[in-house]
Amino acid sequence: MAMDVVDYRVYGDDMQFVEIELDPGEAAIGEAGTMFYMEDGIRMETIFGDGSASQSGIFGKLLGAGKRLVTGESLFTTLYTNQDSFTKRRVAFGANYPGKIVPMDLSQLGGTLMCQKEAFLCAARGVSLGIGFQRKLGAGFFGGEGFILQKLEGDGMAFIHAGGTIIEKTLQPGQVLRVDTGCVAAFTPDVDFDIQFVGGVKTALFGGEGIFFATLRGPGKVWLQSLPFSRLANQIVSTAMGGSKSEQGSVLGSFGNMFEKD
Repeated sequence: MAMDVVDYRVYGDDMQFVEIELDPGEAAIGEAGTMFYMEDGIRMETIFGDGSASQSGIFGKLLGAGKRLVTGESLFTTLYTNQDSFTKRRVAFGANYPGKIVPMDLSQLGGTLMCQKEAFLCAARGVSLGIGFQRKLGAGFFGGEGFILQKLEGDGMAFIHAGGTIIEKTLQPGQVLRVDTGCVAAFTPDVDFDIQFVGGVKTALFGGEGIFFATLRGPGKVWLQSLPFSRLANQIVSTAMGGSKSEQGSVLGSFGNMFEKD
């Protein structure tokens, strides 16, 4: 199955959505619950897996659905097909928390992209959604996303969503970038991804940045997010329970609250 070549436009600033224009017969796949609107003439169909050529047939569809289940996603995706024989139609997708939508042309990225779980938003029909396992034990246990990442494969357009502001960095061979573990949104598979201890015990316990950080070694491209959803959710919970900003990341923060209250 050849990849559909789609046109698109990203709207908005902090609460973005992407509008995809489909020629007659073209289709896009979307994560469950991400469709914003669609024009008349587009047929919506819930399918197992992603509908790519690698998941054709009963066994392929079951295997694809199983991979999505392992990554914590729904067994199903939704296929949006333009059934109009003469007119272009549009369908739009949006995420469920503040952040940025990043268009990824897989043909320009070597055909593969690794990204955090729940980052995938939508893609042109033909893009394959799979799983990628962390090769290193440390990265698997302490990397914030566990052993399993989403792997997007193909040569079409895919769209991922990440929290806060997104920055793309190109790492030269041997160049190292250290990042908070939750802030790694995506990277090309040639990047070496590992987890490193922050240093001294005092820094680990009271520094507010956690005990581990991600080490990214080039060559390759990485995309970083300034506000992971997990950090936003933790701050909301901490504030609701009476915590303060200074206690973020400290393993003793919750114990401090015990002494402040009767």
